Amino acid sequence: MTDLVTPVAAPRPPALRRAAPALLGYAAVRTLGLLTLAGWSAARGKSAYTLLTARWDSLWYTRVAERGYGYEVRLPDGDVHSNLAFFPLLPWLERLLHALTPLSYAGAGCAVSLLASLAAAWGIFAVAEHVYGRRVGVCAVLLWAVLPVGVVQSMAYSESLFTALAAWSLYSVLTGRWLTAGLLAALAGLTRPVGVAVVAAVWTVGVVSFVRERSGGAQDRGDGVHDRGASRPAGARDDGSAPAAPPWRRALGMLLAPVGTAAYVLWVGHRTGKGPLGYLDVQAGWRNGFDGGQAFARFVADKFTSFPSALAGAGLTIGVCLLLWLYVTGVRQRQPLALLVYTGVVLALALCASSYFGSKPRLLMPAFPVLLPLARALARLRTGRSALVTAGVAVVSAVYGAFWLNGSGPP
Repeated sequence: MTDLVTPVAAPRPPALRRAAPALLGYAAVRTLGLLTLAGWSAARGKSAYTLLTARWDSLWYTRVAERGYGYEVRLPDGDVHSNLAFFPLLPWLERLLHALTPLSYAGAGCAVSLLASLAAAWGIFAVAEHVYGRRVGVCAVLLWAVLPVGVVQSMAYSESLFTALAAWSLYSVLTGRWLTAGLLAALAGLTRPVGVAVVAAVWTVGVVSFVRERSGGAQDRGDGVHDRGASRPAGARDDGSAPAAPPWRRALGMLLAPVGTAAYVLWVGHRTGKGPLGYLDVQAGWRNGFDGGQAFARFVADKFTSFPSALAGAGLTIGVCLLLWLYVTGVRQRQPLALLVYTGVVLALALCASSYFGSKPRLLMPAFPVLLPLARALARLRTGRSALVTAGVAVVSAVYGAFWLNGSGPP
């Protein structure tokens, strides 16, 4: 009689090995961008290193790291630019790395961003792989790398650090690691004001899980609170097998999530003597606020008053419509609730803020889940064609990044 042997599934490769193609591809794209920037800058008699470490916001972060808070600039029009507008985690890390290495504060900031960008790429891969599979994970990372303003990922800015913390916090929510999710959300809240998007994601999924348990519905499985009968997209893994976390872990993770944002905002209010809303006054000094998108709409409309600028207006309109279409597509493709909430808040804060409009592209950079529909489409192509498309876009992105940073660049 022939023995019946139960097939045993091959062991899953370690996480870093699974992510290796995505990380190598990301490093290649960013290296191309930095080499292009170096060549372009040298041709113009500028220093690429200075462009990456000592302009715009990077100067403010470096000053906080070196001298602490309290510095401000009073402009002729009466506006007051205070360094209290900049959240402290990046300056803290700059100070720590400066103390441990020969790097200057500016160099330390650039090093933190470079390392954080790799952590962000790995986190994006982890989220996309968990929801849609490894191939989509690789494509999602490459798409994030080739964003037109991807050069910011290598600057001494806080976008890469924030995206890393946000991505891994979301992954922790998706896999039921609630304490880790709450801690990373708290750190994200110490990095940028948009940390509230991570908090919103953690709280929404947590509340829905408790409500479902109370009503006797599906348990929290760590996959974004989809129903068990929900259809999954083609090529997706069955990733809903994570056991429900104990209620106390979910509750503690939810309590930890807003600590970072709340602590800094309350500290600023105490320092300025203006109470809990003091941070809003600091932002008002920078002409930053939330007006529901009215100022941005007027900015775009003004572009259509003359022919040359009308092209820019049309481009902005198409860009906003594309973002909204990708978000709606994510909803239709049943992305996990955590990703939808996070992306929605990031898009709302970026598009509906009255801040300097040239900064909106980099403010949108942390909204990586909006790239998942494109990543799924790219993953369906043959490998050769997918690589060709990505390489072509990477070259365009590298040239644009070098041109942009040698010109007006990010505010």
